Amino acid sequence: MIMSHRLSRIAQLLNPVALALRLLPARGRLLMLALAAVISVVVLTLFGNSLEILEERLGAQGWLLSADDTPEERITIIAIDEASLAEIGAWPWSRSDMARLVSALTDAGVQLQLHDISYPEARDGDAELIAALEASRGAVLAQAPVLATNGQQEQNVRAGTMTFPLAGLDCAAATNSTNSFVAPHAGFGAIAKGHIATIVSGDGGIRKIPAFVCVDGQPYPALAISSLLQAINAPSWSVSLSQGSGLFGPEQVLRLDAYPGLNIPLDADGNLRISYKDLPQNFRAVSAADVINGNIEPGMLENGMVLVGGTAFGMGDIVPTPYNGATPGVELHARLLGSLLDTTMPYTPRGADWLLALLALVFAGITLLLASAREHIAAYGLPVAALLMPVLALSLHWQLLAAFEIWLGWLFPALFGLLAAASLLLLEQSRVRAERTRVYGNLNSYLPSDIAREIAFSLPTSAINARRCDVTLLSADLRNFSAFGEARPPEESAALLHFFFVKAAAIVEQNGGRIQEFKGDSLLAVWDGQNADAARCALAAGQQMQVIVDRDMPQNPPAGLEPLALGIGIEQGPALVGSIGPAHRRTHTLLGDTVTITLRIQEMTAELAQPILLGECVARQLSDLKPESQGSYLLTGLRIPHTLFAPAYDVAQSDTPRRNARAEQLNLKILSGGKGS
Repeated sequence: MIMSHRLSRIAQLLNPVALALRLLPARGRLLMLALAAVISVVVLTLFGNSLEILEERLGAQGWLLSADDTPEERITIIAIDEASLAEIGAWPWSRSDMARLVSALTDAGVQLQLHDISYPEARDGDAELIAALEASRGAVLAQAPVLATNGQQEQNVRAGTMTFPLAGLDCAAATNSTNSFVAPHAGFGAIAKGHIATIVSGDGGIRKIPAFVCVDGQPYPALAISSLLQAINAPSWSVSLSQGSGLFGPEQVLRLDAYPGLNIPLDADGNLRISYKDLPQNFRAVSAADVINGNIEPGMLENGMVLVGGTAFGMGDIVPTPYNGATPGVELHARLLGSLLDTTMPYTPRGADWLLALLALVFAGITLLLASAREHIAAYGLPVAALLMPVLALSLHWQLLAAFEIWLGWLFPALFGLLAAASLLLLEQSRVRAERTRVYGNLNSYLPSDIAREIAFSLPTSAINARRCDVTLLSADLRNFSAFGEARPPEESAALLHFFFVKAAAIVEQNGGRIQEFKGDSLLAVWDGQNADAARCALAAGQQMQVIVDRDMPQNPPAGLEPLALGIGIEQGPALVGSIGPAHRRTHTLLGDTVTITLRIQEMTAELAQPILLGECVARQLSDLKPESQGSYLLTGLRIPHTLFAPAYDVAQSDTPRRNARAEQLNLKILSGGKGS
């Protein structure tokens, strides 16, 4: 027993919510925010790989939301597609066929040919292909260092010869290095090269490409960087790598000595981030077979760059992108080259962690303000903040990406904001519960427990508090009152309306009903139940109200005005009775088709010159009184016709001349039959 008590005591001491409740409110909230920060860091540490994929995928949506639809006219993809394979033959093509393609591109005026293809083994026709490449205005071939990714061991592959390294870089501390590669064989040694190695994420997506990869201690540039150097005929491929500066600067900056003014932003590992701002259809693709056969528009490729690569599914160079789950890999190099030409390479700033921490502090301040506000503000504001703060963090990331090509990230402040709001909400709810428990304990010493419980634990609510029930409704509208009020002083109108409401309310209550609402110059009364007794009480109340209007209300109006009259509609059916509205301003209401039908029946009294009209349900209950059918009508706003009835003449009115005179007073025409349904 003693041990159990001690364990319970230890559990209470280790419970952060219980500890925060014992502190001053401000200190308790700070404790919960600190706990939210710790949990955020732990979650990101334990589930970093999965959450990083989530951050990348949602973060890339910023490009899609602001995608650029400007066609890329400088770079054309020469696609080795299904049509080309069907016409030229299965892949790999002979070196003679590739030589024909290279020559056709040269004849089309292409400035620079980039081949996303390696030729690691010697084959017949190599001399012809090499001669075609040397005769072109410029060409770069692909070489592929094999990088170990996703925890895999490095493969021991060495095919061909790696050539055209960069000068000025030290591979001693390079992150991307390998001893395995697939490169063109030595016969292509005079042709410029660029690597096509990629960084493959855990979900198979490719978002980064190393700016250079060290192989056997030599740094070899990416295909896009080699393309720039080859395009300007750089005498030497000398570069410099330096650390970025400033909070918003990149981690590292790569500069090409032969290309002054171009600062290529890299991350801490020396990688380039691929931009997906351009729509896939921006990149023009031409079938390789059409190029070989000369089936292209004259001047289409003049002075442009082309990327030759496989787009057919069978060639295996298909990768997922934010736009498509199956995109040709050659498109990625086109995107990277386009970003370099536009000097709009996306990057993560050096101060990204500090900026995200600052955003998390802003979120902490918001949650503290909400938690410190009045009870209902905290109760509703904190859940809303828990939902909105991740959206705000993601929106900020998208905005920076779209406007400045800055990949800031969003996951940490989003996760912290969610946990911070949730933890403070838990704290405030626990505090409210503890306070109400204390109030209940005090009230219970003075009051019975059930009353104390209701007072202590019932809160105002903004929810619908209603129930379904069967009712009999009476809608009464004072006709011509608006015109009367326009011609008479407002005091006189108010006194007249007050008189009518007082008399009508008394009649309704004497007949077992109750007033639901007064609205303008009309009222709505209700009787519980859907039976003959309720129908008879409602009809009796309506008849008595008609007597009051005819006997006690003014029947000699000013010149030009119609006399006051009363139109009454009665119907039965189910309805929803209860209260709705915000907690600080509730209203008691009656809702449902029965209410609408009753109101529409009352409106028909003027058109049918009947002071009282009954709905079908009420008429069935009063069948012994032989109500008279007035026809079937499609009531305003409803889709199903309804048959209307008038009380039998000897019940509703005992004086025939008076009834006809009344109809003439109202200037109404008695109609026979009903509207067609």
